[in-house]
Amino acid sequence: MTVIDVNEADFDTEVVQRSAELPVVVDFWAPWCGPCRQLGPVLEKAAGAREGAVVLAKIDTDENPSIAQRFGIQGIPAVKAFRDGEVVAEFVGAQGPSQVEAFFDGLVPSETQLLLEAGDEASLRKVIEKEPANVAANFALGRLLYRSGDADGALDRLRDAAGSFGADGLAARIELERSNGEHPRIPDAFGKLDAGDPEGGLDILLDELAAAEGDNKERLRKVIVGVLDELGVEHPLARESRRRLAQALY
Repeated sequence: MTVIDVNEADFDTEVVQRSAELPVVVDFWAPWCGPCRQLGPVLEKAAGAREGAVVLAKIDTDENPSIAQRFGIQGIPAVKAFRDGEVVAEFVGAQGPSQVEAFFDGLVPSETQLLLEAGDEASLRKVIEKEPANVAANFALGRLLYRSGDADGALDRLRDAAGSFGADGLAARIELERSNGEHPRIPDAFGKLDAGDPEGGLDILLDELAAAEGDNKERLRKVIVGVLDELGVEHPLARESRRRLAQALY
């Protein structure tokens, strides 16, 4: 059973001992707690998606105060994950579905997460078949299709990766590569990026952005933002590149 109710009498058996076999996530809650009622179905959905690879144990703190005291519960909802009898992860307060999924993925990856980690075309298409709007899968598949030479297929997938700077940047790159040669240095910039030289590639793109107009200016902005997003804010190039980006735009 994926979801069970536990109490003070069976807590050690159902949670502590069972966690030697598979992870057990404990939901400390109470009937009067509004955030608990919001979080409960989210936890149950995440546990159910892992098909018996993790157990969700629910314990009413009002009816089982000694367990709440034993584990230092001061506010609810409180969630603790047990493995081999020890608490290995926890959070307090209501969380959204994406945060809860990430919490469970740290214990037992979902089928979707495993397919995303596999990263091959067949696996990514399985994710999209189940979750057509999955941003990570659409972006990853779009990137695979682009690298294989299927730019049209890539654009189809990238349109379903709304909100991803990387996806927007790759779509803009494809559009720039199809332009009529207004920016002859851009292929050299893309070549440097592909060769592992982000500094050289960004330098050219930022120069071209400063001189660009209209649609191409917006496309160049998206490409640059996508590259910076992939590098991360801590990358040495980030601060100077963002300064030049702002300067070219404003």
